[in-house]
Amino acid sequence: MNELSSETLARLIDDLGDVPVVTDPKVVRRRSRDFFWYSPVLNEQLNGMSADLVASPRDEADVIRVAAACARHRVPITVRAGGTGNYGQAVPLRGGVLLDVLALDSTKWVKPGLIRVGVGAKLNTIDAELQPRGWELRMHPSTKRTATIGGFVAGGSGGIGSVVHGGLREPGNILAARVVTVEEEPRVIELRGDAAQKINRAYGTTGIITELEMPLAPAWRWIDVVVAFDDFVDAAAFGYEAALADGIVKKLLSPITAPLPSYFGALKPYCPDGKSILIAMIAEPSLESFKSLLAGRGTITLETPTDESPGQVPLYEYTWNHTTLQVLKSDRSVTYLQCLYPHDRLMDKVVEMRELFPDEVLQHLEFIRFGGRVTCSGLPVVRYTNADRLNEIISLHEAHGVHIANPHVFTVEDGSRYKRADADQLGFKHEVDPYGLLNPGKMRSFVPERP
Repeated sequence: MNELSSETLARLIDDLGDVPVVTDPKVVRRRSRDFFWYSPVLNEQLNGMSADLVASPRDEADVIRVAAACARHRVPITVRAGGTGNYGQAVPLRGGVLLDVLALDSTKWVKPGLIRVGVGAKLNTIDAELQPRGWELRMHPSTKRTATIGGFVAGGSGGIGSVVHGGLREPGNILAARVVTVEEEPRVIELRGDAAQKINRAYGTTGIITELEMPLAPAWRWIDVVVAFDDFVDAAAFGYEAALADGIVKKLLSPITAPLPSYFGALKPYCPDGKSILIAMIAEPSLESFKSLLAGRGTITLETPTDESPGQVPLYEYTWNHTTLQVLKSDRSVTYLQCLYPHDRLMDKVVEMRELFPDEVLQHLEFIRFGGRVTCSGLPVVRYTNADRLNEIISLHEAHGVHIANPHVFTVEDGSRYKRADADQLGFKHEVDPYGLLNPGKMRSFVPERP
C-alpha cells in the first residue's frame, strides 16, 4: 500500500475545498473494508489495506472537484457506496482517496417501467418508492437492505430476479449511466444502451458513476416459500421445473443441500433436520400453480408474504451469498465458490459435482437465465483446508464443464469466467482514466499511457 506524503495530502485537501473529508485513520481503515473476509485467500492479501482519507461528495459538482484534484496530484481514487462486495472491489490497494458516494441518492425521475436515480441510492429505498406506483427493480442482490444501485452495477452480476430477467450483463438490464472522468478537467459522459456495459462489474475502474437509468418490473405481492425434500437432487430437479414454467411468476428459486439449513438461525424451525430445501419467492396469483407443479414431491414448511420491515429477515437473506454468510456466522473455517452450470447438461452436472465432492463442497444453486436459457449459478459452501486444495477444486469443476468465476481474486479479469477484461471496458478506461488512478490494481490488463 502506498501512503500519501503529508505534503501531498495537505495540498489535496486544500484543493478539495469544502468537500467533506475524514482523515481519522481508524475511521478511514474501517470504511476501506468490504466483505473480502469471505475468502481466506483475500483476507490474507487485503487485510490492513486502507485509503488515506475519505471524501464524501454531496453532488456531482463535488465529484468533479475530487476527480480534478486527484488527477492534478496523481492520487488514486477508489469509489465506495454500501461496501457490501465480497472480492475487495472497494478496498484501496494503493491508498489515496476513498470516494463515498452515498449522498448521491436522489431520484431524478420515474416513468412507467423506468427509473433514473443517483448512484448512492439504496436498493430497498428505491423499491419502497416504486412499489406504491406498481413497479420494482428487476433484480437485486441478497444485500438489498444495505447495498446501493451503484455498487450493485459496478460490482455485482445478478441476484434475486435473475431467474426471470438474467443478469445485469443481459441486454436491456442497464439502460444508461452518467460517468465522470478522472482528468485535470473532468468530463461528464452519458453511456446509453450497450455502451453502459462499460461500467458494469468493472469495480469502479472505468469512470465514476453518478447516475443510473434502470428498467423496472411490475411489483407483485411476493410469497416466501420453503419446501423440504428428502434429497438435494429432488430439490434441484423441482427447482429446474419451476424455473422452466414460464406461466408461474417467480423471483427466486434456490435449492440448498443439507446440512446447510441447520445454520439458518430464525429459519431453522422451517428446515427439518437432515432435509434439503428449496427457497422460493412466488407471486401470490401463481402460488396455486406452484403447488400443483410440486404435486406432493416436497413438503411446504413456510408460506408467508415477503417482509422487509425493520427487525424482520426476508427469505432472500438466506440465498445467494447470504447462504454463505449464514454458515460463516457459526463456522469461519468455510468459504465458497461461484459456478455457472451448462444449460444443456444441467441436472447431469449437478449430480456429477455432488458425487465428486460429497462432503467437501456443499451444494447451493440459484436458478438464473443466461443468454436466454435457464441454467443455474452455484454458490456452494466449501470446507476450506488450504489455497492449493481450493485451486484444485476450482480446476476440477472447470475440467468437468462447470465454469468458475473465482471469488478468491480481486482483479476484474481473474474474477471473470473469461479471464480477461472486456475490450470495450479496457479501451474505455484508457479514455476516462489516462493516469490509471481509478481503483488501481483491480484491472491488471491496464497500463497507463500517461505518467
